[in-house]
Amino acid sequence: MPIAFNHIAYEALDVCNALSMTAVEEAVATTGLAAGARALDIGTGNAAVAIRLAERFGLEVEAVERDPQMADLAARRIAASPASDNVTLTIGHSGDVLDRADPWSLIVVIGATEAAAPGVREAEAVFRQLRARIAPGGWLLWGEPFWKAEPSPPFRQIVELTNLYESHDGWQDAARRAGFEVASARVSTEAEHSHYVETMDRAVRDWAAMNPDRPETPGLIARADMQQAVFEGEAARCLGFGLYLLRNPESLNAA
Repeated sequence: MPIAFNHIAYEALDVCNALSMTAVEEAVATTGLAAGARALDIGTGNAAVAIRLAERFGLEVEAVERDPQMADLAARRIAASPASDNVTLTIGHSGDVLDRADPWSLIVVIGATEAAAPGVREAEAVFRQLRARIAPGGWLLWGEPFWKAEPSPPFRQIVELTNLYESHDGWQDAARRAGFEVASARVSTEAEHSHYVETMDRAVRDWAAMNPDRPETPGLIARADMQQAVFEGEAARCLGFGLYLLRNPESLNAA
């Protein structure tokens, strides 16, 4: 099976976004969730966050990944974890899990497209659907890029083929309109952005150097060149990354 850019890059990353695991841990620590609380990690990618939730905090985690090849990586990492019994991997869309499960104490969404349901991308609608699946007093940890400057129309058009982003304040405003309380809002540092971009680029170029005859190699190098140019240009100017800890009030009737 052909290997994709993200399959190589995400194996080299800790968190599969411009974010440190320390930032994730600090946010989860403030929730005060007890060991055994139920957590859902939507778009788990390499499963690093799901594993850390189980290993450090003792949470019972369901990790969801819809990319079968990425799920293979997640499964290998979960199996190697000493907390493997606390992490369940589901291959498919998060909507199926959200519909069949009892409310969660914590839902984690870090860089997942259409996290609530297929076709639902508008921020307030996503937050409302996720909030309905979080127990009163429970939490949503939401990590996504935000617009820190107005992008050029072509760049916005490209981004919005798959994702609808808000400004830093816009994510928080949408969460409040959906009934969440904003417990914290953190912007990733330049060092976190640089680590994310450089780690992906190095991983893909190293793989290409070791596999010069694979049919995917020219395309992967071209993708690495393009991504490097984007991250050093328009994306660097226009996009930041925010991590938002949102609390569902004790009363589901709020907002």
